[in-house]
Amino acid sequence: MTIKEAAAAWGITERRVNELCKAGRISGAHKEGRQWFIPDGTQKPMDKRGRRNAVAPVLPSVRKPLPIGVSDYREACNNYYYVDKTLMIKEFLDERPKVSLFTRPRRFGKTLNMDMLRTFFEKTTEDTSIYFRDKKIWSCGDSYRAHQRKYPVVFLSFKDVKYTSWEETYQTLQKLIAQEFRRHDELASSSALSDYEKEEYSRLATETADEVDYQMSLGTLTLLLHKHHDTAPIVIIDEYDTPIQQGHVNGFYDTVIGFMRNLFSGGLKDNPNLSYGFLTGILRVAKESIFSGLNNLKINSILDGRYSEYFGFTSEEVREMAEYYGASEKYQEICDWYDGYRFGNTDIFNPWSVIGYFNNNCRPKAFWQSTGSNDIIREVLASATPDIMERLETLMKGESFVTHIDTGVIYPQIQNDPSSVYSFLLVAGYLKAVSCDQAYGEDYMCEVALPNKEISFVYSKEILSQLEYIIPRSLAIEIQEAIYKVDIPALQRALEKYLMQTISFYDSNAEDFYHGMVLGFCAMLNNNYRITSNREAGKGRYDVQLLPLHKQLPGILIELKAGKDLSEAQLEDLSKVALQQINDRAYSVELQAMKVSSVVKMGLAFSGKHARISGDQQELE
Repeated sequence: MTIKEAAAAWGITERRVNELCKAGRISGAHKEGRQWFIPDGTQKPMDKRGRRNAVAPVLPSVRKPLPIGVSDYREACNNYYYVDKTLMIKEFLDERPKVSLFTRPRRFGKTLNMDMLRTFFEKTTEDTSIYFRDKKIWSCGDSYRAHQRKYPVVFLSFKDVKYTSWEETYQTLQKLIAQEFRRHDELASSSALSDYEKEEYSRLATETADEVDYQMSLGTLTLLLHKHHDTAPIVIIDEYDTPIQQGHVNGFYDTVIGFMRNLFSGGLKDNPNLSYGFLTGILRVAKESIFSGLNNLKINSILDGRYSEYFGFTSEEVREMAEYYGASEKYQEICDWYDGYRFGNTDIFNPWSVIGYFNNNCRPKAFWQSTGSNDIIREVLASATPDIMERLETLMKGESFVTHIDTGVIYPQIQNDPSSVYSFLLVAGYLKAVSCDQAYGEDYMCEVALPNKEISFVYSKEILSQLEYIIPRSLAIEIQEAIYKVDIPALQRALEKYLMQTISFYDSNAEDFYHGMVLGFCAMLNNNYRITSNREAGKGRYDVQLLPLHKQLPGILIELKAGKDLSEAQLEDLSKVALQQINDRAYSVELQAMKVSSVVKMGLAFSGKHARISGDQQELE
């Protein structure tokens, strides 16, 4: 920050800040020309008595805009509010693994961090040190600054390679690789390269090479860069697994795996022309042998301690951001909605959603919803066993359970091992690890739960209510409206329509089936109700309870019954028995204790593809 910004933050004059800089009393302060620069977040120096005056910080008159969707490091740190993650560079240089893989959920800052690494390390004619002089890395010493602008860099991002066929996918990969070759156009006329090498460069840069050439292109480009610059390059590949997921979903998995295996092997495996490699993705994909034989790969998953604070926002960073935007009193609400992730030993907030929250005038909503594809999650749930569905129901109640987690879970494993759902949900950001113990090898036993309110909402919307092969969207909306309006005739018609259109007769033999189905419908109301199931209340255990989150809404109690081959009259009687059970066992006591103004009681009876509902509404004091 500038002297002017520091003076406003510390409640002192600009002249006094200038004097403190000259006296060397501000750590990390450095001068560029006539202007002093102070690292962001630096505290006001103590006075001679060792005190800091308790002056309320003065908010800047013009606040920096929020970096919504900004993944370019230079743009982010120059023109927007930037959360300084540059100490990630120090941590890497302290360890210096040959190839590093960072797996994190979508929208947790992977691309921005990779662009930060590129900007720091890349050899260029531009003086890129100006983007780091006021950042934390610059005050770490000459041994770290010596690596700035030292290496040629190969940078590829596959985050937008989302196509339904291998032909389109390959064409896009070819273009991305060719563009990166053209970015290094110094190679076209390099005196360090032979005529043959320059010809090979030209074919790859102009998209006239064949597929085998592009499979070997990373190895080729690193060789040419090493020869020209006399320094082995750094290779950065962002969101490497996006094309692989598309291949799995759309039927060209083996083809894309074969291409990627050769591409990465040529560029990363035992490559003498490589200084360092960085990759990011959501899944590790290790067992697919995509990194076959790559024994110099250092994996940094969400369960590992290293680099844990550099993807996403820490609590301290969120507090500072809230203070900067004049919303310190909103911190607890931000925690409730967007905190709860745990990477290694660090509590992490979803950065995409925190930024969205401030941009939305501090009104919470599920900003993370629909920021990526959920095809894999849907496939997992399509093959889920009753035991898995019961556990997923447990999560919706706000409870946790212990399960086996494999951070190297692979796409084909979905169909062969339905229990892999928990591993997918965890690495994709839909679960948090409350606690974790390494079981054996690289597997873990973790206590898992939903992280926060946002994921509770996203969970129901993206994972349950949008499974159109189970619940057609138009029908889902019809059922949602009927429950919301407590329109019992409309709900009965919609339930029977759903039963007739979508389920097999053989699915509908047990009450547990109907219970799970109704719970899924209720999940669509998660933004207005807190849903609980199979909990003790009064003189027994109710089936489903909906506690309203807004005072104007009624509470809802649902009791389910099921029978085989029942007549309409028998089904009607059974629904009345279910309703009577709610009254006889005083299930409404919890809603009364929560000061709900009224409660709607519904007895649901099912037989095969038929349903009947009996209900009444009770005003509570």
